[in-house]
Amino acid sequence: MTDLTPSTTVRTVAELRAALQPAREAGDSIALVATMGALHEGHLSLIEAAARRCAVVVVSIFVNPIQFDEQADLAAYPRGERRDVELAAGAGAHLIFAPAPQEIYPSGFSTAVRVSGLTDRLEGAARGAQHFHGVTTVVCKLLNIVAPHVAFFGAKDAQQVAVVRRMVADLDIPARIETVPTVREPDGLAASSRNARLTPQQRRRALCLHAALRAAERELAGGQRDAALLLAIAGEQLARAGVEPEYLALVDGETFEEVDRLQRDGLLLVAARFGDVRLIDNMPLHVAAGPTPGSRPEEEPSPHRPPAEPDSHRSSGQPDHHRSPAEPSHHRSPGEPSHHRSPGEPDPRYEKTGEVLRLCNA
Repeated sequence: MTDLTPSTTVRTVAELRAALQPAREAGDSIALVATMGALHEGHLSLIEAAARRCAVVVVSIFVNPIQFDEQADLAAYPRGERRDVELAAGAGAHLIFAPAPQEIYPSGFSTAVRVSGLTDRLEGAARGAQHFHGVTTVVCKLLNIVAPHVAFFGAKDAQQVAVVRRMVADLDIPARIETVPTVREPDGLAASSRNARLTPQQRRRALCLHAALRAAERELAGGQRDAALLLAIAGEQLARAGVEPEYLALVDGETFEEVDRLQRDGLLLVAARFGDVRLIDNMPLHVAAGPTPGSRPEEEPSPHRPPAEPDSHRSSGQPDHHRSPAEPSHHRSPGEPSHHRSPGEPDPRYEKTGEVLRLCNA
């Protein structure tokens, strides 16, 4: 395995490729975690998952200007590179790619990567088509620059993950896309860089997002399959908090098209504003094995995931850095403080909210 000094920061494409060359020559597995900085526990869970699975972890820190539909949102987005680098290194990152905007979009840049269909609804409709065009363009560039074996994304951004998977499949990009379950605060609020901008009152109201998702989940566990009724149950939780959502939708988990009745697993998504802070959340709803009220849904095996191959040359629990990762993330007992975990330990605040999405380009 290549010996890399943790948290080396590079700022140009040439520097990054040169830093990764020894790992490529050694045949080491490379992971990418793409972020816009302002790292929180959700980001750290991605980095930790990548460190468990791959020999080299690259974390990009780049506030992508072309995916913001509101300039005020771009200006207000929190930035703090020194803190981000320290957190990323503590979670297991080896290389930090922190380019300037002109490194990613040099003078004369005139190319965009667009995915049709999936980007027209929900987040695309609420934020405008340019949002996803900006996401797919920068992710495509990062995948080409880093050339990872695996890229890790958070399940909270479910539609974005689906769009990236579609792009990777359509363009034959040789990277596997994996998601890590949503990390939540102890009160249920999904981890987000924007949470820091909430006032105490707004934060209390924002808890209605998770409450709405759980209410629909409990109704499903009781046997309800009608989408309108499930949405009504979720909507009641939002109304009690005085929140008018930008959207509240129950969709097919693969196509993201709205459904009238759950015949198979679906995905419940919500977006709402609290002052000038926009938050999103989602929860998979499982039909075949719905959870009992008050429980959390269990992860089901993915039909796209090959079984982990036995390796007689390493001890139990030791990560394999020399072959493509196939094992799911493991979870440690609740209650252990996250600041005591090492890069090889998972965060106890994962919420197992459904099947891990995978795209195997094998």
